[in-house]
Amino acid sequence: MTPAPPAESTRVAVVGCGVVGATTAAELARRDADVTVFEAGDIASGASGRAAGVCYDAFAGKLDAEIAEAALAAFRERDALTDCPYVWLAREGDDRNAEAMADHVPRMQERGRDVEFIDPDDLDSRWPRLRTDDVERAAIAHDAGYVDTGDYTRETAQFAIAAGADIREETPARIDADGRVNGEDYDAVVVAAGVHTPRLVAAAGLPIPVKAYRVQAFLSVETPLSAAVPMCYDATGGYYLRPRDGRLFVGDGTVPEAKDPTDWDRTADQWFVEECADYLQQAVGQSVPEFRSWAGLCTATPDGDPLVGERAPGIYVATGFQGHGFMRGPAIGERLAEAVLGGEAPDAFDPRRFAPDEDFDIVEGMSLEE
Repeated sequence: MTPAPPAESTRVAVVGCGVVGATTAAELARRDADVTVFEAGDIASGASGRAAGVCYDAFAGKLDAEIAEAALAAFRERDALTDCPYVWLAREGDDRNAEAMADHVPRMQERGRDVEFIDPDDLDSRWPRLRTDDVERAAIAHDAGYVDTGDYTRETAQFAIAAGADIREETPARIDADGRVNGEDYDAVVVAAGVHTPRLVAAAGLPIPVKAYRVQAFLSVETPLSAAVPMCYDATGGYYLRPRDGRLFVGDGTVPEAKDPTDWDRTADQWFVEECADYLQQAVGQSVPEFRSWAGLCTATPDGDPLVGERAPGIYVATGFQGHGFMRGPAIGERLAEAVLGGEAPDAFDPRRFAPDEDFDIVEGMSLEE
């Protein structure tokens, strides 16, 4: 990617200081833009601080693979990624996901991804604590790992500050119809406020078709199993699993219903906690008690791809990541900064590709289907 020229006279407001907002601010400030970041809470207090931190480049689509590869390189450059293979599997009787895997893995390999099928017996030999006796098909992505999402985001914000950005925490932003933020004029406004992005740009007369939906996470008590398993996505059960600080992190629990991002339940549902116990029994052969559980919000779009780029002259958005926002964050932030400075955001993610009021059903982001 050819770097955009310096932006000495460009005043940019960035709304939201999650990983995308912080990265965008840092990239712009490094190129001499005058950057002000408005964060309604604390840095990484939203989805970026609660994300699972599972990162990989195992995508069949060309653009998705390129973005994931660039993000992984950024994580490694900062020594933020703990390398850990990512296994995904379909169990006996789940022909739909087994067939989807058979289709996707060769296309991932065509994109240069270090991905291969793995025989259930080999999977059992490598990770004997994983239950593999009923696995129909499995694959492994070697270029993968996990990140402490809160630490990475806060460190990125510090880089932005060191480059000259002004980060204003506990400062909610209001965008008016003239593109002013809290009454101030800017040459460009970047709205990367997660689930609040649609509300903020709608107030400026720029609605976008994005819906917030609820997901859930379970963290076990400390267990030796944490050192004995890879990151794993069970497509049949619809859950993912990863080691986390000596514990097991289980995620998904998607509720595919639109939620108001200003009024929703942050407590995990009891059914989800109970299902996690059942899932761990299926995945590793034993239930592990709960340490804590919680709920968060993800954002969905009509086609499952995010909205990234210019919504109206001088107004840019980044939202709709279907739960994959953090793992793409460094690369998306860099591309947003390029767009603000006169470059181009990915055409496939153009936020104007749908009617602003387009309706759609929410589909969970963790899926082998495209």
